[in-house]
Amino acid sequence: MRLAVTAAVSVLVCATLLGAAPAEGDALPDRMADTGPGSQLITAVAPSASSTTGTVTWWDRRDGRWVEAGSAPARFGANGLVEGAARTQGTDTTPTGLFTLPYAFGIEAAPAGTTYKYRPVHESSWWCQDNDSRAYNRWTEPRPADCRAQEAEHLMSYGPLYAHALVIGFNYHTPVRGRGAGIFLHVRGEGPTAGCVSVPKDAMRRILLWAKARGRPHIAVGTESGPTAITRY
Repeated sequence: MRLAVTAAVSVLVCATLLGAAPAEGDALPDRMADTGPGSQLITAVAPSASSTTGTVTWWDRRDGRWVEAGSAPARFGANGLVEGAARTQGTDTTPTGLFTLPYAFGIEAAPAGTTYKYRPVHESSWWCQDNDSRAYNRWTEPRPADCRAQEAEHLMSYGPLYAHALVIGFNYHTPVRGRGAGIFLHVRGEGPTAGCVSVPKDAMRRILLWAKARGRPHIAVGTESGPTAITRY
């Protein structure tokens, strides 16, 4: 009896010193290294770095706990996912990490009740991906002379995919040339993306209605395990 008690105490002491593993019932955000400064979070998780499909879930922090607000199937880059800081532009990979969501945009009007900053797409709306342009990784209206059309996205041309979207703040606030531009959370097409995260249109609309500026939502993109595990971010 004394031996059993001693062993139990030893296990308890080790757990205290080493940090007990999270309980299986803990919400995913509770197991992450960082969730951003706000009370809203989107997680985009793929099974592995080579996956092109996974799940997007959006969460609210209430009374000190993360509570799931919704979930939807997701698609990722045609060549899977890669650490955001090591990504190279034009590789059709989705960058992993924790990112801001600067604003939403869309070819269609924002869903009624949307309060998050929403920018309507016009015929003159472009997203510059030209590494030689001063407008690199920025929305421009019209496209500036130093941003070549073949190195930019004419947003109106993307039709249903950009019916509604959220800008993902990857390489956005202090852009590094050659790392990548124009990474969005947008409406899903028929296959994987060129590096964005996509979800069904209904899910995109629900996310826009859920997002609140006061919640300072962020998005975390990662895999279930390994070097790009979402729990690292």
